Amino acid sequence: MKKFLIGTVVLVLVAGIGYFFVYPYDYIVRFEAPSFPGTVNQSVKIWHQTAGTLDSEVEKGSILDFEQEVQAGDSIHQYSWHLEPLTDSTTQVRVGIRDVEHSLANRWDVLTGGSTVGKISRRMLTDYLDGLNEHVDQFKVNIEGIGELPSTFYAYVELESDQHGKAGGMMDHYQFMSNIMLSNKVQLNGPPMVIVDNWDRQTDSLKFKFAFPIVRSDNLPEHPLIQYKRIFPDRALKATYNGNYITSDRAWYALLTYAEEQGFEVEETPVEIFYNNPTLGGDATRWKAEIFLPIKEEEQGATE
Repeated sequence: MKKFLIGTVVLVLVAGIGYFFVYPYDYIVRFEAPSFPGTVNQSVKIWHQTAGTLDSEVEKGSILDFEQEVQAGDSIHQYSWHLEPLTDSTTQVRVGIRDVEHSLANRWDVLTGGSTVGKISRRMLTDYLDGLNEHVDQFKVNIEGIGELPSTFYAYVELESDQHGKAGGMMDHYQFMSNIMLSNKVQLNGPPMVIVDNWDRQTDSLKFKFAFPIVRSDNLPEHPLIQYKRIFPDRALKATYNGNYITSDRAWYALLTYAEEQGFEVEETPVEIFYNNPTLGGDATRWKAEIFLPIKEEEQGATE
């Protein structure tokens, strides 16, 4: 009996030390999100910018694992997000929460059923999930599998922005490009495009071409901001996106997930073709874009 009591005390001490001083989180929230990991990842970054009094910063990590720092009243909470895809349209989310300055007190409160960090984090994450549910109702991504990147000659301007600012850059230059092409009687040869040259997923930043497909001629307008190039046909994974073009990058993440599941190696340089003019407004859920993610092959299509 004495040995049993000693052993029990030792186990309790070890468990207590582990819980209070070793375990990384004060509290954990788990829920199922109604979309794929890329949407969850990006929507967290938008949420922390738009959630009223919520003051937070998202540390760059991978799509599936990243850190967030949240100002909650007088406390700073660290959120550690872990995402695990379940199906094509659902993700298991685990958020480990730690109060930076009051961790020990919060862990004791959790044991006694009165955790402030638990109440605050549940409320905040419920608000986030409500927003996510609204967001996923506003767009649709349909993976079509292997397609062919269309060939075209195009006029373009080079732009840089974060992912969320891509659509703004397009709209800022849409009328400019249209006026140049129209005033110089350039024949258009298809809807506008975005051709991504560099996508830094660590910083969510882009370098891209906003392009108008045109018929090549010997009398193309010269302008310091406008350049010309041709894109050649190439194998690519293709998706159709319906929704506001601000969040068309949701299709990029869906294609990355599909590529990983199907064993494709892809270039992280999406090409988008837009079939609606956002400046005309209308129901964004009816807007259409085709999204291509080039497949890595030994011989890539040439460019000039």
